[in-house]
Amino acid sequence: MSGQTKGKSGAQRAVAQSSGPAESSVDTDTVVSALAALAQSHRLTVFRLLVCAGAGGLSAGNIAKKLGIPATTLSFHLAQLSQAKLVRAVRKGRFLIYSANYETMHAVLVFLTRNCCQGHPEQCGIDITSLGEDPS
Repeated sequence: MSGQTKGKSGAQRAVAQSSGPAESSVDTDTVVSALAALAQSHRLTVFRLLVCAGAGGLSAGNIAKKLGIPATTLSFHLAQLSQAKLVRAVRKGRFLIYSANYETMHAVLVFLTRNCCQGHPEQCGIDITSLGEDPS
């Protein structure tokens, strides 16, 4: 077993082996981490809000107010999203402004759809050309 697949689960090894050279350069662990972070309703809602907010992002207080999530709970969820590289935080004065990390979001989408239908996504009716090229 190669050093790259050592310590990975069977599913991760299967994806790594089937992905081939045309696969996105994002690693499987990053995709797993992003999907795991989004597999919780508050985090998914926060991420979708930040995607809608655009590059300007939102402060934690504005996020909490819009979603009705207590500040301590929101802080935990933002930390999870940040650790998964789905959210960025920038300090502006006294506030942290959170925004979606569109590069990670794009890389995950490309990773998931790159080899759809054995490399022929048009057979499935999926237009991956709108995703463009892998940003990484």
